[in-house]
Amino acid sequence: MDRLTNTIRPYAWGSTTAIPELLGTTPTGEPQAELWMGAHPGAPSRIDRGNGPVPLDQVIAADPGGELGTPAVERFGPRLPFLLKLLAAGSPLSLQVHPDLAQAAAGFADEEARGIPVDAPHRNYKDANHKPEMIVALTPFEGLCGFRHPEETADLLTGLGVDSLKPYADLLRAHPEEAALREVLTAVLGAERAAMAGTVDEAAEAAGRLAAEGGPHADAYAAYAAIAHAYPGDPGVIAAMLLNHVRLQPGEALFLGAGIPHAYLSGLGVEIMANSDNVLRCGLTPKHVDIPELLRIVRFQAGDAGVLRPEASPDGEELYGTPIDEFRLSRYSLAAGAAPRTPHDRTAQILLCTEGTAVVRTPGDPAAPQLTLERGQSAYVPAGEKVELTGEGTVFRATVVA
Repeated sequence: MDRLTNTIRPYAWGSTTAIPELLGTTPTGEPQAELWMGAHPGAPSRIDRGNGPVPLDQVIAADPGGELGTPAVERFGPRLPFLLKLLAAGSPLSLQVHPDLAQAAAGFADEEARGIPVDAPHRNYKDANHKPEMIVALTPFEGLCGFRHPEETADLLTGLGVDSLKPYADLLRAHPEEAALREVLTAVLGAERAAMAGTVDEAAEAAGRLAAEGGPHADAYAAYAAIAHAYPGDPGVIAAMLLNHVRLQPGEALFLGAGIPHAYLSGLGVEIMANSDNVLRCGLTPKHVDIPELLRIVRFQAGDAGVLRPEASPDGEELYGTPIDEFRLSRYSLAAGAAPRTPHDRTAQILLCTEGTAVVRTPGDPAAPQLTLERGQSAYVPAGEKVELTGEGTVFRATVVA
C-alpha cells in the first residue's frame, strides 16, 4: 500500500474554504476546486517506495499487470481507467455534456485527421474515451442534472412573467418531448448573445424576486438567479432553466451518463469519472461552445435527476451502483472496536478517508507496515495486495469492475 500525495487544482469556480477545512489546513484565499487522486497525466498522484516521490502513472506504466491486475489491463488497457477527486464548488461550473464511447472515438479520430492540435481552445475531443461520472455529496450539494419534463419547464418559464420567454414555453407545450427540448435548446444557444442578454437579466431579476417570495419553484428560481449573477447575460442561464434542479444531502449521489446535460453549483463531494477530458459545453463559460456538435451529443430525454443512495452488503461495503465498469465506488463506515473491513483485492484501488481516522494494514500481521489516514488523505493499493480497514470514520473505495 502507498500513501498518495495529491495535487489541488485552483480553478476559478472552486471554494476557498471547503477543501482546506476537510484537510485541516489554512485557506490561502485562492480557490481550491479539486483534489485529484489517481494517475491522470494532467496531475498524477505521487507515491514513494523508498527512492523518492514518483508519479503514479509512471509506476503503473512500468508494470501495468502487477499494479492494476491482468483482468483490468485486458479490459481497459495499461492505465488506471478512473480518476477520483474531491470537488469543491464555490460558484457554478459550466453547463456541459459528455460523449459516449463511440462518439468520443469518432470525434477524436476526426479532429486528429483534420490536424487540430490537442491543446487548441476549439478542440472538442482530447482523447478517444467516454467520461461517465458520479458525484457523492459530503456536504449539502446543489446541481442541475438532466432535462425537466417540458410542461413543468413551461410552467416555470411562464411563472417568471418575462414576455421574451413565452415563445419557449409555447414550444415546450406544443411539441413532443424530444422535439420540444431540441427546438428550445437550439433556439436559446443559437440566439444572438447581445439580444439574449436582456432576457437573461429580466429573467434573473424575476427569479430572485420569486425565490424570496417562496412558492412551488422557489429553490430552482434561487439557483437560476445565482447562476445569472455568476454569468450575467449568458444564454446558458436560460438553457439551465430546462434542467432539473437537485439538492443532495450528504451520502446521496448523482450518476451522469453520456449526453446528459448537467452542472454543479455548490458544495463539497467525492467525484469519480472515467479517465477522459472530453467535455462539450452548453454555456456558463468563457470557453469554446460548439453548438452543432453539442446538439448532436445531447440526449433530449426528460426525467427525474435519479438521486442514488448506497446499497449495503453483508461485509459492510456500501456500493453506489452504476451501469459502467471503468469505476466502482463504495464506502465503509468504520466503528471503533468493530471487526475489520476487508476490501476485495483483485484490482487496484484507491482508499480515501473523508471523516474520522482509518487504519489500512495487512490482515493477520501486526508487524507489517500500516497507514493511518486522516480526513482528506488517501492510499493506493496495488492489485493482489490484501488490506483491512479499522478505525472510526468513513472511507471511500474506488476501483474497477473487472
